[in-house]
Amino acid sequence: MSAPIATIERPTVAVWKFASCDGCQLSLLSAEDELLAIAGEIHIAYFLEATREVSDGPYDISIVEGSITTPHDAERIRHVRAISDTLITIGACATAGGIQALRNFAEVEEYRSLVYARPDQIAALADSTAIAEHVPVDLELRGCPIETSQLVEVISALLAGRAPVTPTHSVCVECKLAGRVCVAVADGVPCLGPVTQAGCGARCPAFSRGCYGCFGPMETPNTTSMADHLADQLGLSHDEVAHLFRTFNADAPAFRSEARRRERAATATTEG
Repeated sequence: MSAPIATIERPTVAVWKFASCDGCQLSLLSAEDELLAIAGEIHIAYFLEATREVSDGPYDISIVEGSITTPHDAERIRHVRAISDTLITIGACATAGGIQALRNFAEVEEYRSLVYARPDQIAALADSTAIAEHVPVDLELRGCPIETSQLVEVISALLAGRAPVTPTHSVCVECKLAGRVCVAVADGVPCLGPVTQAGCGARCPAFSRGCYGCFGPMETPNTTSMADHLADQLGLSHDEVAHLFRTFNADAPAFRSEARRRERAATATTEG
C-alpha cells in the first residue's frame, strides 16, 4: 500500500466508474451517516455520480468501481493509475471482473452478433477483467455491492496513517460469532460460506439461505473440498456445482479453476 497521506490540505478523493451496475457507488451514497464521520476530512474532487464538481488530478485517493471490458477502459485505467497516489478497487466487478465476466467462458463474437443490431460498431475485449490485471492496485474491497463501513474504515486508516482492518476469514466465522445454526449442516442448503471472504455479516445465512459468494474467495479457500461436499453430500451435479461458483466472482482465480474442474468432470461423465 502507498505511504500514509501526509498533506496539510484535505486529501483529494476521486471516484471512478468502469463497466458495472453502479451498485457500489450507490451503496456509498446511501451511507450518509457513515460518510459524515469523514466528510470533513477529505475533499471529493471527482465523483460524477454525486456532484458536478470536477477537479483535475492528481488525486490522493482514487476509488474505482467496475471491470475492464473495452480497449478504451484499459487505456483509461492506466491514466487513472498515473494520476492517483493510492488506488482502491471496490466491488466484485473491479476485483474479479464481475457478473459480466461470465462472457469469459463463452464466445463474445456470438453474443455480439445476437444482441446488437450493428455488432461492427461494438469494441469489446474478449474478457472482462479485474482492475489489478491492468495496473497496480493498493487495496481491494470485495462484495456485490461493498459494505460501505469497510470503505469508511479504509479511508479513515489512510488519513490516520495506519493499516486498515478488513476481514480475510470466511463467512462461516461470521455465522458462528452471531450464534447462527449452519444452514448447510442443519438443512442441507448449498452454501459457499466456508470458501467466501467475510464482510457482509453472513446476511444470506441469517435468512436460512446459503452464501452465494458475493465477497469472493477467502484468503485460503479449499474450493476442491467445498465442491466435493456439494456433490457427494448434497447430491449436486457437476454442472450445478460449477454454476454455484460462477456468479458475482466467476473470474476470481479460485472460483474460476474449480468451476472449470467441475465442467471437465461433467464432460467426462457424459462421454463415459
